[in-house]
Amino acid sequence: MRALAAFAMAGRRQAIIAAVLCGIIPLINMISPALVALVLLRHGPREALMVAAFAVLPLIGWASVGDMTPLILLVGVGVMAAVLRRTASWQYALLAAILVAVGSEAALMMRPAVMDLLLQQVEAFMAAGGGSAELPEVTPETLREGVLTLFGLMHMLMAVFLLILARWWQALMYNPGGFQKEFHEFRLQPSVAMLLVGLFLLASLGGTVLTGWILYFVIPLAIAGVALVHGLVGIKRLSRLFLVAFYLLLLSPLAVQLLSVAALLDSFYDFRRRIQPPADDGSI
Repeated sequence: MRALAAFAMAGRRQAIIAAVLCGIIPLINMISPALVALVLLRHGPREALMVAAFAVLPLIGWASVGDMTPLILLVGVGVMAAVLRRTASWQYALLAAILVAVGSEAALMMRPAVMDLLLQQVEAFMAAGGGSAELPEVTPETLREGVLTLFGLMHMLMAVFLLILARWWQALMYNPGGFQKEFHEFRLQPSVAMLLVGLFLLASLGGTVLTGWILYFVIPLAIAGVALVHGLVGIKRLSRLFLVAFYLLLLSPLAVQLLSVAALLDSFYDFRRRIQPPADDGSI
């Protein structure tokens, strides 16, 4: 992966070749948006637009046959990278990720054929795996809303991952250790955390357009919580096995909720500043 990023950073022509070739290959085409984001983070939006003008061509081809994901991610990750470059703040990039989720829903609604195909696949899955009488009856409208939310959530998470990949590449080549330091220190400002909590509570009341977006407001808090855990592990120099156990715990929805609450509290109290490293200078 580092070799691919290094090749793309060798010049505009190489970046275009890497992004286009990745865009042609199924599944690997998800990497193309990360390469464009890397160019944007390093060289700015003008150079990134030159690369994106070519990178978008195979992705339009995929969208024409029903796979909109790479094209959505190219636009979404590009916007997030532009925000991160301009503000040098992950919290604003994560707020932009909410727009990626909402935009993904809008893109799906503009392609009724793709929407119908996804609904058929979900219905077939439910019929095959959940034909028991224990499953509650799901109305078509509820199923449609669920598919839209899952579609938006999936693209939001993938966009965040690809931006992290691009930022990691950038640090790896130009600022070794910079991404780790940046991520370990990341915390939400109290105003941003309270905005997310307020939107979450408003969405939880139901009856508004925000109701279907409720999970989108949790993701920035959860990621801030992940950064908090990584930062504390780094400060206390704990074993990496601790992080392995932590990520296994994240498979539980309750753990994600607790992590989000921890991130909210951290935005006010800054736990990392209050924790002292071990007296021993030895590293793990």
